[in-house]
Amino acid sequence: MTKQSGLGDALFLHGGDYSGDIGALGKIGGGPAALDVTAIDKSAAERIGGLRDGGIDYTAYFNPDLVTGVHAKLAALPTADQIVTYCRGKALGAAAACLVAKQLNYDPKRATDGGLTFDVSAAGNGFGLEWGTLLTPGIRTDTAGSNGTGVDMGPGSAPGFTGPANFGLQAYLHVFALTGTSVTVKLQESSDNGVGDAWADVVGGAFTAATAAGAQRIQTARNQTVKRWLRVVTTGVFTNAQFAIAVARNDVATGF
Repeated sequence: MTKQSGLGDALFLHGGDYSGDIGALGKIGGGPAALDVTAIDKSAAERIGGLRDGGIDYTAYFNPDLVTGVHAKLAALPTADQIVTYCRGKALGAAAACLVAKQLNYDPKRATDGGLTFDVSAAGNGFGLEWGTLLTPGIRTDTAGSNGTGVDMGPGSAPGFTGPANFGLQAYLHVFALTGTSVTVKLQESSDNGVGDAWADVVGGAFTAATAAGAQRIQTARNQTVKRWLRVVTTGVFTNAQFAIAVARNDVATGF
């Protein structure tokens, strides 16, 4: 694949697409803390991994529209967990960084040229930053229960690298709009995109039925085998469901 720019990206904030109100992302980071365990008989530092963490910092423009603007979302300074997802492009299979986070601030800056922006920091809570793959082409709209397009998640875990990953997955769902009673979103898997291996539900891969806009995170068992191809399936009573899903499939052991 050729190198890419950051054009056409998206930022989802707990069931809202506020990409048009975001001017820049200052940080998308995470990983384990480096614990210094250097012994007195060593001539260089020794470190082991500590707690997982993550953060997404971004700059928002001031948009006071009560329905579509980001100001009402951020100015509330919610104390509950917020799911933040950065999408590197909006194509099916694009990379996405996901974070269960606490919003720490909403700090305005008014420049001498009249520009008004707000700095926001989202700090990880409980899980750390997770890089995954979009299983929807940005925001997907279903008017009835539907089967999505399969996405190749890659060669999987060592030593075979024959397709399956041996350590489960985590998945993030944003529901942006819903007309109807509810929509249930679930993941299905296949070893060959359904050609010879029929699609089947991923164990533990169903989200709680959504009745309104919002966001969810789920995870399967840590030792669960997940096949190479994944797709998103919807069921329920609705005439319009707009949503996005990102999945992080674990090729190596991952704990929380």
